[in-house]
Amino acid sequence: MSPAENTERIGDEPVGHTDWRHSGAYRNIAVVGAGAAGTLTAMRLLHNSPEQGDHCRVWLIDPGTTGRGLAFATDASHHLLNVPAAGMSAHRDDPDHFVRWLAHRGTGQDFVTRGLYGRYLAESLEAASERCGTTHLVRTHDRVVGISHRPERAGSSLCLQLGAGRTLDVDAAVLALGNFPPDQSWAPPSLRTSPRFFTDPWAPGALASVPDDRDILLVGTGLTMVDAALTLKRPGRVVHAVSRNGLVPQPHAESPASPLTMPTVPCLDARSGLTALRRAVLRHIAGCRRMYGDWRPGMDSLRPVTVTLWLQLPPPDRARFLSQHLRLWETHRHRIPPVSARALETAMGAGLVVIGKGTVADARPAADHLHIRLDDGRCLQVGAVVNCTGSQTDLTRVDDPLVASLLASGLGRPAAIGGGFDTAPTGQLRPASHGVPAPLWTLGSLRRGNLLETTAVPEIRCQADDLARTLLQR
Repeated sequence: MSPAENTERIGDEPVGHTDWRHSGAYRNIAVVGAGAAGTLTAMRLLHNSPEQGDHCRVWLIDPGTTGRGLAFATDASHHLLNVPAAGMSAHRDDPDHFVRWLAHRGTGQDFVTRGLYGRYLAESLEAASERCGTTHLVRTHDRVVGISHRPERAGSSLCLQLGAGRTLDVDAAVLALGNFPPDQSWAPPSLRTSPRFFTDPWAPGALASVPDDRDILLVGTGLTMVDAALTLKRPGRVVHAVSRNGLVPQPHAESPASPLTMPTVPCLDARSGLTALRRAVLRHIAGCRRMYGDWRPGMDSLRPVTVTLWLQLPPPDRARFLSQHLRLWETHRHRIPPVSARALETAMGAGLVVIGKGTVADARPAADHLHIRLDDGRCLQVGAVVNCTGSQTDLTRVDDPLVASLLASGLGRPAAIGGGFDTAPTGQLRPASHGVPAPLWTLGSLRRGNLLETTAVPEIRCQADDLARTLLQR
């Protein structure tokens, strides 16, 4: 199959208009993954390249739909963005871009559907491609399964192995792989082998295959659980949801705080350790609650300094935060829309959804159900167990050929604490040895161990812009 046959048209440029192999007239940059992080990166490369006066070819490589990825592939009307529209612009230098895009289409809600946001990303990338004269976007529907580095070669020192059996030589590559399927290590072997165990609720058609005539167990009580519970709830059955702590994401305020009344960024220092930092953060939030009548402005004011504080903490304190305090932080930091919170509360009040503490101790299959025993002795008979524990972050346990190839070759190494790759401040992968790093960068969830806060669009769009400028200036 030729490149043109395996790709889609972006703007007025057919992606097959250039040679498949490296051309000396262009610098070739590959963006691996076309979800939110990859689309934002390609978009910023297109936006920033005229400033650099460079001629580049950006290869956006992913077998899926542009802009959708895991987060925005859903078309369900109750799967909403967890951030108000005013905070979801694709461009850090144009914060009202998404709001204007919505207004042009007659939509003015604060929390719009995630599927609509995926469409916004795709259209924004197409618009950026149409406006750019010095950089060409090549959208390739394929999968990168391996990368090799040839540092002795000038220019295109990376060779990408594609799933269709072809290779592509590029000067640099960005890994925008998004979120991996959930971890399954918590599940007993008898559950992992059962056809009634749904390992990934975001797999295409997964929740539509859940049987209708039995109660359901969701393992995990975070953001994924909220979406799954609202999808699966219905009269005649109970959706049970359990996790080790039973904590559920907090809702956003019904009326967002005015920027004019937001507290200033607090002066905090983490070098005295986690215990002292935790006390200082709680004092700050308590003070904001007294002043504003709400704890949320206090949490949001920490956003600009979270990464700095994370990097100041010694490694043992980072590990302790992840094991003891992360879930409490996440339920307040990553909130759900008020309408979703009300729908969940209504379902719980009607007995359609039951949420609590618990872990799965044992699972025994029966003819038409699973017999589940929880660690506190409770027993449930359910038609399915849905894994809502969140993305796997330990790269050594991720079932992905590209990740396995990068770790095996030493081009990348796992972060010491917290998951993802170990990266330099620019996002460049640190190699396993002390040699010269390859021209490989990453962003988003794959930098979690180094940055902690790196999964929301407001953070990713800044990383994408910084990364695009770094690559274009090389």
